[in-house]
Amino acid sequence: MKKFAYFPGCSLEKIALSYNTSSVETAKILGVELQELEDWNCCGATTYFHVDQLLAYTLVARNLAIAEKEGLDLVAPCSACYKNAYFTNKYIKEEPDLAEHINYALEEDDLQFNGNIDVHHIMDIFVNEVGMDEIKEKVTKPLEGLRVAPYYGCQIVRPRKNGEEIENPQFFEELVSAMGADPADFPERLRCCSASLIMTSRRAALDMVRVILQNAVDSEADVIATACPLCQVNLECYQPQVNDEFGTDYKMPVIYFTQLLGLALGMSKKKLGIGKELVSAAPIFGEF
Repeated sequence: MKKFAYFPGCSLEKIALSYNTSSVETAKILGVELQELEDWNCCGATTYFHVDQLLAYTLVARNLAIAEKEGLDLVAPCSACYKNAYFTNKYIKEEPDLAEHINYALEEDDLQFNGNIDVHHIMDIFVNEVGMDEIKEKVTKPLEGLRVAPYYGCQIVRPRKNGEEIENPQFFEELVSAMGADPADFPERLRCCSASLIMTSRRAALDMVRVILQNAVDSEADVIATACPLCQVNLECYQPQVNDEFGTDYKMPVIYFTQLLGLALGMSKKKLGIGKELVSAAPIFGEF
């Protein structure tokens, strides 16, 4: 069984608990052990990097140092956590001065980070470490007839690795197909969900959500699948506000891709948390 240091991040402790459960359990079925990082701390999200960049990198590096001490590569389900960890790891390897400052601070916690590990998003583990063939073999309840809008968001492809395609990626669609579902033609799949813009420019943020939801509707999707807790919250929780602001009537379920994967692998809807959404996905999964 392949083993990784698992960094759930703050969101998966509460509002994205179903993402946490479905990530760990689906990984287990696919022969991957996610060992939660002991004494992990918040990655600082996006905001802290605009307050104090050096301290923000140090905050992330502490998690990386703990994983390196355990001799394990780091895996994060949240796209923002993944991006922060990926770039911190990259910059420490490339910039000796930054590494020196960070390791000086880490000495207070009896830690040191040398950049000897890799950082992965959990989807990367399923797509590249497990592979489509293995997933297809493990699928016991193919999601036939389900049309899924695969929403990458803007961060999961931001760290360009090994010349991978970032303008027209297909790995999410391939994963949806491996589950037996039908990936919708979803042009807005890389568009930002508006992230924390809702705090500073509400109407602009709601309009960004509206565009994504309308594109999913136009694509005749039954559900939007996402790989980030913030994307899930923005696309689901703000649907009533979008409807009030623009006179629309969106009722589009938004769930995590790991919930879909778990369902295809034979897990129960209850264990996966399906049906607990604000816009319930239970009706579309009645036959599964």
